[in-house]
Amino acid sequence: MDAGLIEKLLGGNREWSTPCVVILDAEAAVKTPGPDSIMGGGQKAYAPRYASGRIEADACCLLKEHGALLMVSQQSNKDNTGSVVVKQTLVVADLAHVVGLEFPRLGLLKALGMTPPSIPEDAHYRPGMLVG
Repeated sequence: MDAGLIEKLLGGNREWSTPCVVILDAEAAVKTPGPDSIMGGGQKAYAPRYASGRIEADACCLLKEHGALLMVSQQSNKDNTGSVVVKQTLVVADLAHVVGLEFPRLGLLKALGMTPPSIPEDAHYRPGMLVG
């Protein structure tokens, strides 16, 4: 992905962006589709794990002169005492391995000089209504 385009999308060089998903051409993250659980008799059932190139970041920062992208994520969990434990993670990736960025909103299209597309709403049907 072009560093100039990444710079426009993230708001500039050395500036933190809004939350996004960074897509890399590597299996950089391990994901689980569900929680692990403990079965009867104390037997553990582990949710399946799979490798993914998608990294969910709370903020990203482009270091253009170094050819790197910083990704920060924060997770908070409660331990068995009820206190909140906050875990922060920093991932540094080579720009040459960034193949895409995914944003939850269309507001960044303005940074590219584009307007959001008009997408028709889904049809709403009442219960018992005949369709077709």
